[in-house]
Amino acid sequence: MPYPEAVAAMEARAQAIADGSAGELVWLLQHPPLYTAGVSAKTDDLLDPGALPVFETGRGGQFTYHGPGQRVCYLMLDLNSRGRDVRAFVAGLERWLVAALADLGVEAGPREGRIGVWVEEAGAEAKVAAIGVKLRRWVSFHGVSLNVDPNLAHFDGIVPCGQREHGVTSLAKLGATSSLEVADQALKAAFEGVFGPAVDAPPPL
Repeated sequence: MPYPEAVAAMEARAQAIADGSAGELVWLLQHPPLYTAGVSAKTDDLLDPGALPVFETGRGGQFTYHGPGQRVCYLMLDLNSRGRDVRAFVAGLERWLVAALADLGVEAGPREGRIGVWVEEAGAEAKVAAIGVKLRRWVSFHGVSLNVDPNLAHFDGIVPCGQREHGVTSLAKLGATSSLEVADQALKAAFEGVFGPAVDAPPPL
């Protein structure tokens, strides 16, 4: 899914949710190779400006990469009915990802002072899932990305999420599943455990 079209669809759905004319939606997709810059992105963290298209976005966070083999999950959830607590919402996203990864055989967790979900790899820490959300009228959009089997070399063109001391990994590199379909099943089951029941729905585009 091209990034501009996805953002337009998200914003329209979030507006409709806030207006009471549409239900919540979790949208699972992939993007072509690209970088996005969150509201805290620093110019110096774009190491190879000509490598891939760069999109400025209103989500929280800094630079990240999206591309094939990475499951992007856009969450349009109504925090008016889920408690207007941003910290609790982000903590819920972390719990969701950690539970899904555990189901896939990967031990992961959050780290103090660092957004996202991390694993131990070769005696160091590496990020396997990123979080970057935005709220408007207490409806969320943007969301999370899970590295299933992307081209990790593309992360070399940025300082991912401003973290120079830590690397990025994937389920495939960790020896877990490299199937998006299997990852999706784990994500759906874990989502229901944290946020409540969900049913299959068509994408907004």
